[in-house]
Amino acid sequence: MKPSTAPLYPWQTAHWQQLQAYVLQQRIPQALLLTGRAGLGKRQLADQYAAALLCQTAEQTALACGECSSCQLLAAGTHPDYLRIAPEETGKAIGIDQIRQLNQKLALKPQFERYRVVVIEPADALNVAAANAFLKCLEEPTERTCFILLGQYASRLPATIRSRCQKLVFLSPAAEQSRRWLAEQGVSGDADMLLEMALGSPLLALDYAQTDKMALRQQLFQDWLKMAASHSHLAEIAERWQKFDQIELERLLSWLALWLADLLKLALAGPSARIGSRDLQASLQQLAAKLDLKGLYRYYDTVLTSRAKLTTTLNKQLLIEALLLDWWQLNNR
Repeated sequence: MKPSTAPLYPWQTAHWQQLQAYVLQQRIPQALLLTGRAGLGKRQLADQYAAALLCQTAEQTALACGECSSCQLLAAGTHPDYLRIAPEETGKAIGIDQIRQLNQKLALKPQFERYRVVVIEPADALNVAAANAFLKCLEEPTERTCFILLGQYASRLPATIRSRCQKLVFLSPAAEQSRRWLAEQGVSGDADMLLEMALGSPLLALDYAQTDKMALRQQLFQDWLKMAASHSHLAEIAERWQKFDQIELERLLSWLALWLADLLKLALAGPSARIGSRDLQASLQQLAAKLDLKGLYRYYDTVLTSRAKLTTTLNKQLLIEALLLDWWQLNNR
């Protein structure tokens, strides 16, 4: 996969200035960890930084020129000193064989005079064996090699890897900046609700506005209501949900967590509570009126824990069925 060199997003200015300083001062970290939730443009920033490291003229400007032979190879996706490590299948782990193959390539010198760049995304998908093998790459660095690790959940990486990385933590931009950017992209709907759904991530909010994700969300919410009402819907809903890949399932669990947070707000503050899912408030209010608060807190924790387990070898079908059954039991005590 070749990196993108599209313009950076307005909320990335401070991070980009820090990366430019690394290039201009010729103080390139051996490993850089970009972490934060999806939809904040981590890959975009990593691609710009990688291009600057590989460009033959970027030492003076910290910007890839786009014209030198190195930039042209990168644009064509054939640069020999640009390596990207990713799961072989969506939602799967990065295995030790991939890291062993990387080590073989790193045993050779970079072919150009600038840096060799290795991008690992998502880094939190490294399984235990792969993470241990990758640690050796960091402990025994090779000539002019820079690692760029991207991931949502830095805590899933071993502390021994995190401690060897310079870290850039991506936070959601200010709501006003996000609303302004969404308006510039032609989003005319309720930007605040979209941003609430996307947990403050503008790129996810834009995706929700431009695709059928809103219809999918509505369908999943109706499934959730049906499951609260009757155990008989368990097999039907579980069969539908288990067809989701990891990315879709993670989105589903994020929405469940948001709905549960809204239920807790409504249970504590009543109809005046400011919730993210305002279009679902009537249904959520009815649920909040009858649910046990302690049980609701416990189930909220269960959903968050389940989302963290998606990258493990836990059986997806069992996880979904357990979540649905717990939800039915919470509503029928």
